[in-house]
Amino acid sequence: MPLATPRTLLGLLVVCTTLLGLIDPASATPRPKTHKVRSGESIQAALNSASRGDRIVVESGTYAEQLNITTDEISLVGRNAILIPPPTPLHNLCSGLAGKLPPNNVIETQAGICIHGSNVQLNAFEREHRKVASVGQYVKGVSVTGFTIRGFLGLNIAIVGGEDTTISDNTLTDGAFYGALTVGSKNSLIDHNTVNSSPPTPTNTFLPFIGVCMDDISTVNIKRNSISGYLIGLCVQTPGANIHDNKVENCCIGAFVDPGIVGAKLRDNVFKNTNPRCLDPAKSGSFLIYGIYIAGASETIVKDNKITGITSGENQNLGGAGLVVNDDFPIEFGGTAKVGSGNRVTDNKVKRNDLDVYVGATGQGNVVKDNRCDTSIPANICVKGD
Repeated sequence: MPLATPRTLLGLLVVCTTLLGLIDPASATPRPKTHKVRSGESIQAALNSASRGDRIVVESGTYAEQLNITTDEISLVGRNAILIPPPTPLHNLCSGLAGKLPPNNVIETQAGICIHGSNVQLNAFEREHRKVASVGQYVKGVSVTGFTIRGFLGLNIAIVGGEDTTISDNTLTDGAFYGALTVGSKNSLIDHNTVNSSPPTPTNTFLPFIGVCMDDISTVNIKRNSISGYLIGLCVQTPGANIHDNKVENCCIGAFVDPGIVGAKLRDNVFKNTNPRCLDPAKSGSFLIYGIYIAGASETIVKDNKITGITSGENQNLGGAGLVVNDDFPIEFGGTAKVGSGNRVTDNKVKRNDLDVYVGATGQGNVVKDNRCDTSIPANICVKGD
């Protein structure tokens, strides 16, 4: 077989280069599609058929479904779409994430929308919610916006093993254990949502548990949300959590920073008014009453928040405190109690509470100064004035 000459090789190169030039690079990767779901159709069916980067637009209507999202970069957009529990629960990774339903502890809690990675391993349930032991692969870039999600006997939205997830402009109502929970995830953003509960009825006087909880492994941003009608508005279990410009009202505890959490930041939030159901043992069990409670956390920054109306009303057995910096509660679950240290609480306005500011943390480096308040323990740490 004769060898190719330099001229032949040059010709082949020109032909190959020309053919490559005819290929549109964009055609090598499928272009994102928009899927439309109309009332009476299945949102989950659209999710199942979607590819990475697709947008799913759900038109006005009420959809009795639980949704499972495991594909990267899915955008789920509701246009006056309402999501409610289906007649028969769907089992997925989020089943039992918040334990089982009392009083018999047989039926698993469920999530309205479960966003999760692959090969996620969960620890056994101990309290509050199951922890993430490991994640095989994170689901990345999912966003959910524009939905009303209500009445799930567990969680309205859960993010488990997600990365760069955005939950924005939704209304989350009556999530029995959580309005929204992000756990074992990275860089979650929960922005501009309304998280609330329905007014009490003669048969249901209890408040749901937690409005928004973050138990992630790295940065989480919780901002511009309106949270009301929960036992705890915000539960902070992520080191370095960034929580700002939220309005939390009519809860028992506005924000609770868990023991051992390092470097959480709470800035420019409003915490106001105790829910009357927190004060009645027949309703929510005379729950604790605080605006912000730092419980054995370290290096927390609490700055430029407004806290008012944290009071026990006529219930003399309870006392409401606007802002508390303390060591961990007495040990209830074993282990060693954490000591609050290095926390910096400055420039907050804490007024018209049973007690405005309480500092009981015994660790080193706690700074509580320049806060406008009237009453404090120890005394004389308030700056007077409006």
